Amino acid sequence: MSNNNDVISPELLVLIITATVIGTLVRILSIKLDYRQYPNYPNGYLIHVVTGGLAAAIGAFIIPALMAKEFTAVTFLALAIQHFRDVRKVERESLLDLEGDEFTRRGDAYIDGISKIFEARNYIVLLVSFTTALTIQLFQEFLDVAAWIEVICGSVVGLILFYLLKHFTARQKVRDIATVTQGKIEIRGSDLYVDDMFVSHLMGREEAKNWYLEDGFAAIIEPNQDHFLIPLQNGGQRQAILFEVTRRLGQKKLYSVQNPADGKIIIILVPIIKNFDLLKETILLTPLLETVKKNPELLHVKMGGLN
Repeated sequence: MSNNNDVISPELLVLIITATVIGTLVRILSIKLDYRQYPNYPNGYLIHVVTGGLAAAIGAFIIPALMAKEFTAVTFLALAIQHFRDVRKVERESLLDLEGDEFTRRGDAYIDGISKIFEARNYIVLLVSFTTALTIQLFQEFLDVAAWIEVICGSVVGLILFYLLKHFTARQKVRDIATVTQGKIEIRGSDLYVDDMFVSHLMGREEAKNWYLEDGFAAIIEPNQDHFLIPLQNGGQRQAILFEVTRRLGQKKLYSVQNPADGKIIIILVPIIKNFDLLKETILLTPLLETVKKNPELLHVKMGGLN
């Protein structure tokens, strides 16, 4: 450490820069631009990278603040947590404002889950940055090694923590608890059936019949175990599936029904993009909402008899 308290020592500078860079890198790695298209590119990327960079900087400065006995500086953690909560609130409000512009609503449960994820990712960045800084500080205090070794070891420890936290916070998807098959659409008089299961009696118009018979797809979602039907029939979960389907394939007409007798959920769609494999993939990749996982044992694959 430097004797001049007004100058940051080279060792401390290495610690701060490395921890901030690793934390920011982790935030970049955690951003996914997939078929859900959220966050959107490029403005959404910029917002979350900058926010993640701030979280990384806060995590990096905790160790120097403690070493300098500037305990009041640690109170910035409280401000950071409040800031992350504000990020969650802003994300939620932004998505709610867009509800009327989509083919189908996301639903409050799905929006709440998305906003929680973005808040949690900032906590992950802070923890990774703090752990990186702590590792480098320990090397500087107890081991006489080159600076580049400290940087590499600190970075490796931080990235390992990110890997562990990423798996800990990973969400299950519909594919973990259900299968999707294609159903056969039939119209009998004015009634719509899929694999002999009644769906709707609103098929009186000839053009509606032609739409479904010529361009329609029917997807049958069947749980792997009986108790998996509980989360699948949750209103928020079904709405999330419908949103993902219509967002990726577009929508001309849409029906969604559940068949309690057979324990199946049926989605009948006249999409803009006519590709059943894409429809099936989208359903299977839809994440399970946290609101349907209040009883973890219900969704635990091994406890559900799938080991």
